[in-house]
Amino acid sequence: MDESTKDQKENYRLYMSNAQEMLDVAEELLRSDHVNSSCNRAYYAMFYAASALLYSMGKTYGKHSAVLAAFRQYFIKTGEFDKKWGDDYKVVMESRHTADYELYDTLEKESVEVIVAKAQEFVEEVRKWLQKRDLL
Repeated sequence: MDESTKDQKENYRLYMSNAQEMLDVAEELLRSDHVNSSCNRAYYAMFYAASALLYSMGKTYGKHSAVLAAFRQYFIKTGEFDKKWGDDYKVVMESRHTADYELYDTLEKESVEVIVAKAQEFVEEVRKWLQKRDLL
């Protein structure tokens, strides 16, 4: 394996390590009834996982809306991933926006449990996709 391939694999590993860390923290926060913060971390788990996918296409984005749009363009519209994953990403992203910026809107614990589960499934699906292509 040449140096550039090693560096690329390290980048995938870092994206997915960050995604897993965010999931772990989301679960801890949920157990402590910090639902808004849990939602935030669940979203970031998906963000890092989606960023790993986009990295496989040579793409990187800083804007959250750009990551979702690119994920849809390169992975949903092409049939590489089912539309469900784009829908889940959008729901979690919108929930994170509510959790982070809407002072008077409070997320219910039950809905955040669903959000964390969606994030876990998404990260696992991305992990499988990367492993299938020997990128992790």
